[in-house]
Amino acid sequence: MSYKVIVKDKYDVTQLVETISLRDSLDQISYQASVRLALDGGSGLPALTPGMDIRISGIPFGDKNYHPLLHPAVIWEIESTNSGTKRLNMTVYDRMIYLEKSEDEYLLPKDQTASQRIRKYAKDWSITLGNIPDTKTKLGKAVYRAQTIFSMLFADLKETAKSGGPMFHPRMTSRGLELFELGSNSKVQELDHLIDLTQMRTLEGAVTKVKVLAANEATNGKEVPSKVLAIEEKNTATLGTLQKLMNDDQIKTADAAKKYAKNYLTGVQQTFTVTAPDMNTIRAGDAVLLSGMTLIVMTVSHDLGNPGTMTLELATTDYVRRRYYLE
Repeated sequence: MSYKVIVKDKYDVTQLVETISLRDSLDQISYQASVRLALDGGSGLPALTPGMDIRISGIPFGDKNYHPLLHPAVIWEIESTNSGTKRLNMTVYDRMIYLEKSEDEYLLPKDQTASQRIRKYAKDWSITLGNIPDTKTKLGKAVYRAQTIFSMLFADLKETAKSGGPMFHPRMTSRGLELFELGSNSKVQELDHLIDLTQMRTLEGAVTKVKVLAANEATNGKEVPSKVLAIEEKNTATLGTLQKLMNDDQIKTADAAKKYAKNYLTGVQQTFTVTAPDMNTIRAGDAVLLSGMTLIVMTVSHDLGNPGTMTLELATTDYVRRRYYLE
């Protein structure tokens, strides 16, 4: 087989696997797997329960050796059925699920970077860190009240991107929690031999005019119109006026507002959905090649098998920035 499933680092359940699917997305923190096992009385397995460690490995496209696909991971949910053959349907997440399900409170000073803050979260939550690049952008003061660790972490990454920095996404790997810069994968896979390709183009979500407003302040107790820091427009003659008002307390100058506004100007929105033979190492945030275009993976679903298939939702870097990091 081209994959292995190991529970508690010692029970190989690969021969019991009927199906495995993996799902990754830029709007979720944890890599997710759905695994279905068919059990018989002589499997020799202990009772599988939520909370057990599990890992899924596979042979990447064009390789001969196993590499971790989902590790470290935890069994989160188990549903059992018995209609002659007992089956277990397991939902598995990488261990960043704990950051998505746990809440805390932080008061963080200004001028820290997202890298410094992720080190703070990791230290407080005893999380092993892998590669954490310097995100460089200095952030404003943050007051995080009773929210998940993931929401805080992603708010830091969104502020980094809004301020003109790169887009980063957290990933749990066998080395530990890492920050991955979108599109920075060393090997960019070319998508060919497609099973299906759908292209969507729409004006829904398009913005042709942006007005950036300063924080609204009352004068002598009276409400006054907001001060306009910048107005940018593009394609209004051909697509019509689709205006967006922006108000961000962190934008203080006209130059910053102008740059901020230009990031939101969009024409026709275009995305691609591709089904193709599986390349099991492709993750959300990776760059791929499609018909000569370099696109970013927004979501990916892998149905592992021999051969398996994958379904990708793809878009340009600018679209991804607007959809996930600027709102």
